Amino acid sequence: MNRILSFMAGTMCGAVVGATVALLLAPASGEELRGEMTHRWEDALNEARLAMEETRRDLQAQFEMMQKGGYEEEAE
Repeated sequence: MNRILSFMAGTMCGAVVGATVALLLAPASGEELRGEMTHRWEDALNEARLAMEETRRDLQAQFEMMQKGGYEEEAE
């Protein structure tokens, strides 16, 4: 029983020390970090949308050329 209490006390002390160190060494507040993550997520979505639109345009142009019979696949 004494070993269990000792283990629990050590675990609680470790959690408190870990949380304190994490708070002291965090690069920014939680609100700032959430704002930065939101900004990065929106940038990534915008880049993905632009890439998707560019790919769609390229595929549409290739499809139209294939319909006209003027498209030959390039050998790599």
